[in-house]
Amino acid sequence: MQARIEDDRFRPGMKTLVVDGTPQSQVDLQDPTELGFEYIQRIANVIDLIGEPTEAITAVHLGAGALTLPRYVAARRPGSRQQVLELERELVDFVREHLPLPRDSNIRVRYGDARETLAKLPDALLGVVDLLVIDIFSGARIPAHVTTVEFYTEAVRLLAPSGIVAINLADGPGLRFARGQASTLSAVLPEVAALAETQILKGRRFGNLVLIGSKAPLPLGWLPRLLAAGPHPAKAVAGRELREFIAGAPVVTDATAVPSPPPGRSIFQIGRD
Repeated sequence: MQARIEDDRFRPGMKTLVVDGTPQSQVDLQDPTELGFEYIQRIANVIDLIGEPTEAITAVHLGAGALTLPRYVAARRPGSRQQVLELERELVDFVREHLPLPRDSNIRVRYGDARETLAKLPDALLGVVDLLVIDIFSGARIPAHVTTVEFYTEAVRLLAPSGIVAINLADGPGLRFARGQASTLSAVLPEVAALAETQILKGRRFGNLVLIGSKAPLPLGWLPRLLAAGPHPAKAVAGRELREFIAGAPVVTDATAVPSPPPGRSIFQIGRD
């Protein structure tokens, strides 16, 4: 693994974590609520709609990156309890050295494969997690073993009755992988929606999509508010539109899972930010 921190040439104070040539995360140490990547902004918009605006929450993050969203939660919702599961201890050590966490952030990091470590979390977390973020990448691809109905079934056991899971996906034209993931999450949770930039959600170019899901009905006002919050142009699908988006894609199992597709070589132009 090779990691480095780059300055964003267009946004003073914004730092980009690049791992093995792939931009992974962006952080503004002076203002952790200032976010870079679009998918992170979309997940943050979801976080802002959980409970009361400044209410402390319990959050679990599968995948660390530069700890961008844990920092965001700590800044926006002081007193929140947060656990982060990350495979690469060296990456977290590197991030903490170059992008240190606030002392009062109350973020605990556990090390190991996300799926294996998930099963080792304290029983006290079962059924009480307000926010579960799944953002697991090996390089530029999502590993197959964290895309299955068996994995999601285990993961959502953490959710409180009204808790939210937010999943970062990457896919390209045709959206075969994303449709399969929407089908799989829908087999585990009754309420699921997909958020993305319009052209990505229409399957016209490679990019990130966010799936959100819950055991409880998503508040009716959420989707219009999330669309209004941007980044723009934005599109969301739920209910009948989500079923049309899935278009009969099969549920992914441990026996059928494959990694997410690799991005084209032109997707990541290191040094452009």
